[in-house]
Amino acid sequence: MAYEGILLGMGNPLLDISAVVDEDFLKKYGIKLNDAILAEDKHLPMYEEMTKKYEVEYIAGGATQNSIRVAQWMLQIPGATSYMGCIGKDKFGEEMKKNSKLAGVNVHYYEDGTAPTGTCAVCVVGGERSLVANLSAANCYKSEHLKKPENWALVEKAKYFYIAGFFLTVSPESIQLVAEHAAAKNKVFMMNLSAPFICEFFRDVQEKALPYMDYVFGNETEARTFSKVHGWETDNVEEIALKISQWPKASGTHKRITVITEGADPVVVAEDGKVKKFPVILLPKEKLVDTNGAGDAFVGGFLSQLVQEKPIEECVRAGCYAANVIIQRSGCTYPEKPSFN
Repeated sequence: MAYEGILLGMGNPLLDISAVVDEDFLKKYGIKLNDAILAEDKHLPMYEEMTKKYEVEYIAGGATQNSIRVAQWMLQIPGATSYMGCIGKDKFGEEMKKNSKLAGVNVHYYEDGTAPTGTCAVCVVGGERSLVANLSAANCYKSEHLKKPENWALVEKAKYFYIAGFFLTVSPESIQLVAEHAAAKNKVFMMNLSAPFICEFFRDVQEKALPYMDYVFGNETEARTFSKVHGWETDNVEEIALKISQWPKASGTHKRITVITEGADPVVVAEDGKVKKFPVILLPKEKLVDTNGAGDAFVGGFLSQLVQEKPIEECVRAGCYAANVIIQRSGCTYPEKPSFN
């Protein structure tokens, strides 16, 4: 099977500014543990403060980009994955390009001359992470870039598409173009619920994309928020996963599968009116470095097997393996080679 360009991701490329902070820092900026939000004006000084006050690490990030990089690492086939998003013409943008090339991902960035490359503050307290994203250039992605022949060629070539829900705030038009292409050509289109705020405040664009989704990923908090927003009156993750999998579909080629992670609890997979649960690899607390990128890594591991047409249990097992590797390291980073067999 030819793997070149088989998996395409689109999203918000962000440079993670990661540091172990304290509770007071979170309080000062009104940040909840384990949340993911967009920066408001009140958050803007925090990036500077983090670099002055704490030991920070700069790591190429952005949810979709993380997942694509992890899938690429798991596959170990150069150029199997591609990625699009918008960066600025600055040193962070150059850093991002260098980083992605090293990872073996074929990136086609749209480079915006007016805004700096987006950043994401990763505030770690007790191994748990909170994310505050200042999208900047990432917010400037335009569907015109996607429609350029050299970029649309990546869409034509790919058989699998993955887009984090965060991209719904930037270019729903681009998402729709790819989703419709996937449905017309019987390809596999996948998205992530990504964050409670997406389910709450971007409900309309999320609902517009949902019929095209063949796989929906998310965690328990996002699933419960989705349920609440849709008046389902249940907090039961298994029920919610089933309901999402039964949402009407644009194309009947693939049945929808919902995959919900619950931290250290088993992964919930809903398909065909049934729910299966798969245990994760448990990690002793002292080995946990931070959970930043854990969900992204799970998706990356999962996709690495899915594109090889492996059964769902193998996809979940690879997802759990990748997440387990990532939480023992700072940010969404990994050793040179995977030891997944």
